[in-house]
Amino acid sequence: MNAATEQSKRIRVAVVGAGEFGRNHARVYRELECAELVGVFDQNPERAAAVAAEFQTQTLQRLEELRGRADAASVAVPTVAHAEVGCRLMEMGLDVLVEKPMAVSLAEADALLHAAKKNARILQAGHVERFNPAVIAVEPILNRPLFFEVHRLGVFTPRSLDVDVIYDLMIHDLDILLALVHEPVTEVKAVGIPVLTDKVDIAHARLEFAGGAVANITASRVSTERVRKMRFFQQHEYISLDYARRDALRIGVKKPGPQPEFGFEKLNAPAVEPLHAELEAFVDAVRTRKEPKTNGAAGRAALELAGRVMASIQEHAARVNVIGDRRAIGVLGDRKVADAGAFATQAKTIK
Repeated sequence: MNAATEQSKRIRVAVVGAGEFGRNHARVYRELECAELVGVFDQNPERAAAVAAEFQTQTLQRLEELRGRADAASVAVPTVAHAEVGCRLMEMGLDVLVEKPMAVSLAEADALLHAAKKNARILQAGHVERFNPAVIAVEPILNRPLFFEVHRLGVFTPRSLDVDVIYDLMIHDLDILLALVHEPVTEVKAVGIPVLTDKVDIAHARLEFAGGAVANITASRVSTERVRKMRFFQQHEYISLDYARRDALRIGVKKPGPQPEFGFEKLNAPAVEPLHAELEAFVDAVRTRKEPKTNGAAGRAALELAGRVMASIQEHAARVNVIGDRRAIGVLGDRKVADAGAFATQAKTIK
């Protein structure tokens, strides 16, 4: 097969998990000219059938049916099953995109990384905000940013209530900060409380990086408004990102002094849906065998930092006795024991 033929070959993709995330993955795969959506699998046959019918593809009765039928798959099952399903797919020879958070623990994240290495598979973490046009627009102008203010606020919905807001929303910004600063985090201080659920619904974290950069991050799923913004400061300028609008503004000092002059520049941001860009990048990585920018190592780093934020919240909660004897505010892995048992029972049907 020559290079031109190989480049034009459509990558066969499948979606495992037909909930809200899985449905959107199926929608975008159906739109990509470089991909062929070959099937949808879900433990709920009716849900899988509905998504398959909507996007003109097949319903798979067993996970094993993907062997030889698909080149790659999105894993959009509950977080507790990410490692098990992702590892099985890679052992079957498929490349895998695992939704965030990539696993319930660092041990399971390491299992995914090991499976990818052992089977020579592409492993991409589903940190879709890294593909937001606003983030892409600021990457070329980074000049040692030293202070970040981040707000990711949303109104309450029943989605993703199996995880704390740190793993549901804040993890996006933790991943982006690690990508923008390129330095280890030396200090984490955080506070978080449950409001409408038995898990942390609103949280604030302060991070300090090895080079001196500081980031304040607030995440909430109980706000009265939807806000998705990051602001950061670097020498002589201030940059504002709006994830919802998918744009970024650069404000620079043209003339310092008692009567300063400022320059305003709207950065060039590609007009693309982040999920579309993410899945297109995944399909391209499958074709070229190049490491994705949100690879397994990046997913693990974000998960590790999220765990540090959660540990600081635990320490603060114990110190001020916000939650009394309630233990549901533990680390992600601790909360998943009951869920793991439930999945183990359901997993008997995944063959």
